[in-house]
Amino acid sequence: MTNTDIKWQQHDIGLSNREALFGHNSAVIWFTGLSGSGKSTVANALEQALVAQGKHTYLLDGDNVRHGLCADLGFSAEDRTENLRRVGAVAGLMVDAGLLVLSAFISPYRNQRELVKSFIPPGKFIEVHIATPLAVCEQRDVKGLYKKARAGEISHFTGISDPYEAPEAADLVLDTSATPLQDSVQQLLALLKQREII
Repeated sequence: MTNTDIKWQQHDIGLSNREALFGHNSAVIWFTGLSGSGKSTVANALEQALVAQGKHTYLLDGDNVRHGLCADLGFSAEDRTENLRRVGAVAGLMVDAGLLVLSAFISPYRNQRELVKSFIPPGKFIEVHIATPLAVCEQRDVKGLYKKARAGEISHFTGISDPYEAPEAADLVLDTSATPLQDSVQQLLALLKQREII
């Protein structure tokens, strides 16, 4: 059996049925930014606000998927791309399930984010750049990773020994060192309403 023998199976219940059932549209809100920029914090706060409104959500976090789905991958450019390919495929399935998917991943390269976007139906991918400056992220160093990277104990570390390619046209840009958390959440909710997702 080869990949050419595998056909996409159409089912009677589709995305529009699930969105009608949930009472809101589905989408992927993709948070990208440096380690320590506040991606997970903002995503978590947004999810709380959405759930408080009765929305159906799931938060995919970069560290969490590496405990299971991507536990076999390292941090080379190839492995990071495969990590995001898998996450993109899962996020696409969750969108088809009618969920609002919040995804917090460094996702440092534009082509990686474009790969993820290719799994998501048009109009359902919202890119949020958490553009907190490197100096602030390094000052926070929540996990002690910048210190290790500066000491040469971690190779291929985004922002230090590997580049971060900022989005050229993100749907929303937030700097958590300048914007209070609740303000960030309100801007995100306003964007989702404007896009008629919620």
